[in-house]
Amino acid sequence: MTSDDDELDQLLSSLKPPRARAIVSRELARAEKAHPSCRDFLARLLREEFDHQREHRVEARIKRAKMPERWTLDRSPSPGSPASPRPSCGSSPSSTSSPKAANIVFIGPTGVGKTGLASAILLRALQSGHRGRFVRAQDLFDEMYASLADRSSRKLVNRLAKIDVLVIDEMGYLNLRPEQTNIFFKLMEERYHKHSTIITTNLDYEDWYAFLGNKELVKALLDRLRHRCTTIAVEGNSLRTPEP
Repeated sequence: MTSDDDELDQLLSSLKPPRARAIVSRELARAEKAHPSCRDFLARLLREEFDHQREHRVEARIKRAKMPERWTLDRSPSPGSPASPRPSCGSSPSSTSSPKAANIVFIGPTGVGKTGLASAILLRALQSGHRGRFVRAQDLFDEMYASLADRSSRKLVNRLAKIDVLVIDEMGYLNLRPEQTNIFFKLMEERYHKHSTIITTNLDYEDWYAFLGNKELVKALLDRLRHRCTTIAVEGNSLRTPEP
């Protein structure tokens, strides 16, 4: 290694562009043969560094999102296409490359691929630069209940309310206390018109009244949730049916 090479390595080490430092020797050797312009050489080096850092940021967002699996929209576990959306307004799942505070609710029986569809949309949003989080409904309501003991409910709502795309999976028949319903309403109220929420559930909307308990609160919740929302009925046989 020449003194010039050593100096270049030291500079790259200090500036901390990991990919550029790893490939600079290769690119210099290539340049000696191909004789690119200084502009082309620099653009090639910076392009690889940019792509590397973008991939690193995507991986970090995926890790923070706590996704159970990395389903994609073209590799969804759903056995078939979702049924036609019920009358609703808002964006379609394909528009999540740029979420605009629109919601999506997948309704269908257990095992038909709702979680995979929601995960695939979340992954698309993460890859597009948005912050996201995947959480099971049971875990979310357990966390809400635990927050009552140490009075951290406000902190919990603040954290979840700021997430660009929040997936709440398996909203179903859970035994909830009124306090949990109140915190959930507060969360959805603060996300309203600001960030997108994706919910998977086996309950039709009219069943949410029995599930969440407070009739007036549920009415206000559904008004907000469904204001800019695509509701999709997912049908088909369960993917968990035992193989013969």
